[in-house]
Amino acid sequence: MFSRLMIAVATTVLMIVTSCIFPAVSLSKSAIAQVPGVYPFKLGNFTITVLSDGTLPQDLHTLLSNTNPTETDRLLQKNFLTNPVEASINAFLIDTGDRQVLVDTGAGTFFGPKLGGKLQTSLKAAGYTPNEIDAILLTHIHTDHSGGLVEQGKRVFPAATLYVGKPDVDFWFDRANATRFNVAEKYFDEAAKTVKPYLDADKVKSFSGKTALLPGITAHPTPGHTPGHSCYVAASKGESIEFWGDIVHFASVQFPKPEITVAYDVDANAAAAQRKKQFARAEASRILIAGAHLPFPGVGHLRAADQGYAWVPVDYRWREP
Repeated sequence: MFSRLMIAVATTVLMIVTSCIFPAVSLSKSAIAQVPGVYPFKLGNFTITVLSDGTLPQDLHTLLSNTNPTETDRLLQKNFLTNPVEASINAFLIDTGDRQVLVDTGAGTFFGPKLGGKLQTSLKAAGYTPNEIDAILLTHIHTDHSGGLVEQGKRVFPAATLYVGKPDVDFWFDRANATRFNVAEKYFDEAAKTVKPYLDADKVKSFSGKTALLPGITAHPTPGHTPGHSCYVAASKGESIEFWGDIVHFASVQFPKPEITVAYDVDANAAAAQRKKQFARAEASRILIAGAHLPFPGVGHLRAADQGYAWVPVDYRWREP
């Protein structure tokens, strides 16, 4: 475990040193390449590593409901942001010592060559290979979470068993739901491209209800954003962390106003109700949260603030255990 942490640190340091030594890399800001997004930390006997898949610009004026552009801009301004905002795409690796478990897989190539698709670079920098991944926990089957499952129609993680909520499998593999729920056809096409190769290989295990999936790892269904949206809790030696998927998309507007919804919600009203429920529970329990779209590394806590909530990131740490 220690050797993997050292590899991740050494890779990052090497990239920084190389950029300073070699004249091919200019010191001008425009020429400095972004290093992989990797952030490991201990959770009991587990090692959790946040893996960045990159970021994605989002126009909140067109995406948000239950608000208006003036109110959105007011909330953004309080957070020193302007529209459009840059949304992180985070995945998370749980190394239990016996298993390597990936929570979500990023967007892969589905958003084009410059948007997302950086998970494999981050995974390599963390000292892991796709063949080492034993299990993948999908929070849901939207492409920014499942796109990294495949490349050119082939499974990227050939040894991995894919866990996903049964209601999501049932929903996205019934194309009639596009008309029933006024959902774009492309989401059904993308579900077939990302998840079906694992179904065909008998590598998918779906679940309904709260389910212990692996030692120390439990699924908690949180439907709303999609019918099978689920959170996952990893616990070791009295410490725990909860991986949230799309309970929240945009911290600057949805923490202070949880009722604000996004165009990606299959059921916006249910998504808002679920968000309010999970925010209240997380604030009361003080549980550690890892958010798929919160600014990298997206790990922290919620606290009550005014009529809503505020996000409190964990303190950054970079030193030997």
